[in-house]
Amino acid sequence: MAIKAGTENKRNVVIAIVLFCILAYLGISQLMSGPPTPVPVSAPARPVTLRQAPEPSEGPAVRTASGSASGPAAHKVTGSGLDPALHLEKLASSESIEYAGSGRNIFSADSAPVQIEQALGPARPKGPVEPVVYTPPVPQPPAIDLHYFGYSASKDGKREAFLLHGEDIFEAAAGEIVNHRYKVVAVDVHSVQVTDLSYNNTQTLPLIPN
Repeated sequence: MAIKAGTENKRNVVIAIVLFCILAYLGISQLMSGPPTPVPVSAPARPVTLRQAPEPSEGPAVRTASGSASGPAAHKVTGSGLDPALHLEKLASSESIEYAGSGRNIFSADSAPVQIEQALGPARPKGPVEPVVYTPPVPQPPAIDLHYFGYSASKDGKREAFLLHGEDIFEAAAGEIVNHRYKVVAVDVHSVQVTDLSYNNTQTLPLIPN
């Protein structure tokens, strides 16, 4: 009897330990999972009222839901005047029509060939084609902006020209440069030769009387 009582006490202790472990596991799982997610409550569905569309009335125009006219009403066709029968005589008459055009029959091999007009000349000229050489025009130098209106002469015969450039007056002998651009080449009684150093161009300026 003592051995049986000891065995039952051990079994009860084991059962108690197992139950305690199960309860502890459930408690820890409940704490780790957090608060329960609330179930969303759906709003009650509203009743849908079905309205019967009014029958279309025969009128001059069809109106949309907004009330604006979109176009005239279509004419209703009745099926009383339709004849679904196949008329063989009409089909045979359409098949017996022969081509009677005034031109060439493209469906017949015996038709007259098309007359193709002959070309007036070759599309490409015969022989070598000479290339066209374009020579650009040579730019002309501008006129010398000086006016020769007089001169002075010394005892030894050396002349100095009086040249007008705008409002400035220059007195220059042969070999001298006027306005840092124009070089006097020769001074004569009736004209003077001046070289434009920018274009290396020599021009003869006549004497302009006062």
